[in-house]
Amino acid sequence: MFEDLREYQNIIKVVASNPICSDCEVFRIVIRPVCIKGKQVFQAECFVGVQVFHINLQSEQLLVWAENNISGKYKQTLIITKNEEITYLTNAKGSVKRLVRNISHLRQTELSNNRRKNYLINEGDNVPVFVDLGIFTKQFKIVNSMFDKFKQINRFVEILNDVFKNFNGQELTLLDFGCGKSYLTFVIYYYFSAIKKIDANIIGYDLKADVVDRCNTLARKYGYDRLKFVVADVSKDELYGKAVDAVVSLHACNTATDFALHYAVTHNAKYIFSVPCCQHEINQSVTQGGDLDLLLKYGIIKERTSALLTDSIRAMLLEDEGYTVDVLEFVDIAHSPKNLMIRAVKTQGKSVKNRSKIEQLRKKYNFEQTLLDLLK
Repeated sequence: MFEDLREYQNIIKVVASNPICSDCEVFRIVIRPVCIKGKQVFQAECFVGVQVFHINLQSEQLLVWAENNISGKYKQTLIITKNEEITYLTNAKGSVKRLVRNISHLRQTELSNNRRKNYLINEGDNVPVFVDLGIFTKQFKIVNSMFDKFKQINRFVEILNDVFKNFNGQELTLLDFGCGKSYLTFVIYYYFSAIKKIDANIIGYDLKADVVDRCNTLARKYGYDRLKFVVADVSKDELYGKAVDAVVSLHACNTATDFALHYAVTHNAKYIFSVPCCQHEINQSVTQGGDLDLLLKYGIIKERTSALLTDSIRAMLLEDEGYTVDVLEFVDIAHSPKNLMIRAVKTQGKSVKNRSKIEQLRKKYNFEQTLLDLLK
């Protein structure tokens, strides 16, 4: 089915989503080329519940693995190459439709603009840890397959800098929940220590011990003595117990975002940066009950409506907790469908003006929402 994967040297990203079978454990698969020990392989990220499992594939294994694990199992598979966006649409009867969009001109224009743009972190900057992370080559050039990640990194740094450009403190404690491979955690540390010259104490939390071990090894290698990583589940484990200035939660899955926001609120974190992911809770629990029923009739529209409602509720609850809240586009939706960031800064006292409206809506539509319950 996926003959396009034979030209593996052109592959930038593969995304399989929306399983055909409701009992499919892996609800999303993302495949990217990565550099491990100087050799390019393809890394498949398999999303199961709140966990992510990684499988490294040799180039010649990519097509067979995709045929066995993706073909016929997902309603949509997007293959992004250097020249095309290829979408496979599969229905429950097994019928497959292949759509192709030529992006070679757009891609070249984008890459050219990326190289010219003056970022806070630029191609050629001497940041050795970026080499180990596979973002830069040994000559500090951007790895071709990592341009989207590089844009995402700099977009996050821009958002961070908007808040901290006038920060006068000498020290800062920041927790990063669901840090994963920690591209952005290392970037955050680099931003505060190298660009802002602030003594930043940063802790990254993740569920996977092997990922945490690798990140701690890199931190030690480059003398990042105030950056450490810990295996922990934000929903149940004991976390950092001292004063916290900022909380970051990027792509923490489903209700893990709610637990991270709850931790930030209850520990009086002044700054919150959250990019929610996989907002299943409302989608799985909401029932019809009023004027918005037309948005719940069709599966894909219900899913998107539920995701937007989830993040609107989170933002409104943070307002009630005394935060000034912005909802921003994190990266262009062409690069990631999870592209909304909730940015919040504590500025005032508490209120309940939003909560009462949310509770009325929940009573009508009977949905569950974890942050709403946690903040009672």
